[in-house]
Amino acid sequence: MDCVVFGYDDGDLKVMLIQRKLKPFKGNWALPGGSVRLDETLDEAARRELVEESGLNNVYLEQLYTVGDIKRDPRERVVTVAYYALVKLVGHNVQASTDAENAAWFSVNDVPKLAFDHQRILDKAFERLKGKVRYEPIGFELLPGKFALSELQHLYEVCLEEKLDKRNFRKKILGMGLLIGTGEIQKDVAHRAARLYRFDMKKYRQIKKRGFSFWL
Repeated sequence: MDCVVFGYDDGDLKVMLIQRKLKPFKGNWALPGGSVRLDETLDEAARRELVEESGLNNVYLEQLYTVGDIKRDPRERVVTVAYYALVKLVGHNVQASTDAENAAWFSVNDVPKLAFDHQRILDKAFERLKGKVRYEPIGFELLPGKFALSELQHLYEVCLEEKLDKRNFRKKILGMGLLIGTGEIQKDVAHRAARLYRFDMKKYRQIKKRGFSFWL
């Protein structure tokens, strides 16, 4: 079980890695993961490993794909089910587990050499994220509860790796009727303070049942 954990902070998309304490690849950075127990489901194992290796819980989690290359682990034949998770970095401080030297966030564009085939898994997860943010509002899982439209747009630009037209983006996102104005504005910013919004998940689930399609 291996998990790619994405977080968003200071305008940058990041991934959480752990530094291995044990062989093989001792001292190398890797994705958090471990073995599935006989008495737990795959999802339960993934969530347990996130808590044990990094201290993260209550996060968005989705199964990615299965990796079964014969020589991917030098010790023995290992098949891994890969997951990806989305985390609001505010209030989520990572901590290393007993079998890890360290746990830290890295920019997805500045990742150290990873153990095993974890770079391949990371690339696959980023590809999935890039595709899914267009048709599911999972991007809101990376933002704090209250956000400015400029912050939302920048998040999508980082995830999609492309520049978005400000006017068209705002027209489309506001036209969906899924954002609720909080009546608050940004504080302690150098520029003109912008209005803050929050995502209405309850309304999204209701209109999705009627056939609404989220698409950016």
